[in-house]
Amino acid sequence: MRYYSTRNKDKKAVTFERAALTGLAPDGGLFVPEVMPEYPSAVKSSLPVMNRHDIAFETIKPFVHGEIPDAALGDILQDAFNFDAPLARVKDRYVLELFHGPTAAFKDFGARFMARTFSYFRRGEDKPLHILVATSGDTGGAVADGFFGVAGISVTVLYPKGRVSPLQERQIAGLGGNISAFAVEGTFDDCQRLVKAAFADEGLNKRMLLSSANSINIARLVPQTAYYAVGAARALRETGTAVTFCVPSGNFGNLTAGMYAREMGAPIWRFIAATNINKTVPDYLESGVYAPRTSTPTISNAMDVGAPSNFERMNAHWSLKRLLETLTGVFISDETTRETIKRVHDRYGYILDPHTAVGWAAVDALQSDGAAIEGVPVGVLATAHPAKFAEIVEPLIGAVPVPPALQTVMERNVIATTIPADISAFIDSL
Repeated sequence: MRYYSTRNKDKKAVTFERAALTGLAPDGGLFVPEVMPEYPSAVKSSLPVMNRHDIAFETIKPFVHGEIPDAALGDILQDAFNFDAPLARVKDRYVLELFHGPTAAFKDFGARFMARTFSYFRRGEDKPLHILVATSGDTGGAVADGFFGVAGISVTVLYPKGRVSPLQERQIAGLGGNISAFAVEGTFDDCQRLVKAAFADEGLNKRMLLSSANSINIARLVPQTAYYAVGAARALRETGTAVTFCVPSGNFGNLTAGMYAREMGAPIWRFIAATNINKTVPDYLESGVYAPRTSTPTISNAMDVGAPSNFERMNAHWSLKRLLETLTGVFISDETTRETIKRVHDRYGYILDPHTAVGWAAVDALQSDGAAIEGVPVGVLATAHPAKFAEIVEPLIGAVPVPPALQTVMERNVIATTIPADISAFIDSL
């Protein structure tokens, strides 16, 4: 498989290794596969009876074919995906629980795969690799955990000061070692802008070998296709039909990965893109005009993205007409998010974090509008454990059980450098 930039398809394509380790294409574009792979017919028909590791292997293999031997890929996946993503049944819908990894967020899948893949590609290299990552909440913690202690790789995480939860900040900035953290006086979009500007800085690139770990990196996106395929296969086994997935969305890497899985042949009917008030993509789906804007803070902070980077990938792969055939956009207010958390807990005893609650509320909104999702199983992606947002959830429903991994995190001290949202200040601090 070869990869080209979203901004120049005619330019020479590169390997998966080059795309992953480079992160951003030289022209500022995002790497996308030359062709979208498809499951062999035997694999596609066997998905409902395959185990999760075999599904992950068959899903990811075409993207790294010829570069990571099958045995090495199998070892990477066994180590990276050493936790499950259960498909829970709650009321009339499924919840695909993606928070059972070490940082209790769906980002663990991509970050752990990246860390092990980068380590494989960098074997025998002497020059250290420096990873830059912007986070609105969960990405930073997952990347920090995934790469912590990996020899020859250091990580710098930028996060918006005062706009992540206390637990998220400790996950991002509490490890030390080869992980550095910068609290940026601005928004996530500012953090994202600083990372992109750093990649474009010639002086910094001469001084450091840089890569990214945001969903702009194809190596973060590809492994996320696996849990869509696993979840859809389990739903098909139970219901006999394809599933619609509702995806709480911010930077739109997660949803893009799901659309990759659908293109490969995973039994997925449609997608619902659920956002908070940062509704750039739902507005685009309604109006046909893409108008990025400054992000607005909400209680679902990991989705506070006004200029989602992965829209560029979506736009490169699919026309607006094609997107409308497979994707419905819905935005949800903070008030509705809080009401949903309380209502779902009171009625069904299930605890939603604020991001998953946005997804649940989006399904409610479509059902009340008479949208054509009746008769089709619907799965909401649970992107984070509710204990990560206890300061929002507990006033609504009471105490939230805390997983042991998160209890350990709260004992960490925050070690971060505060900087203005200025590229010179950032580069000077590296």
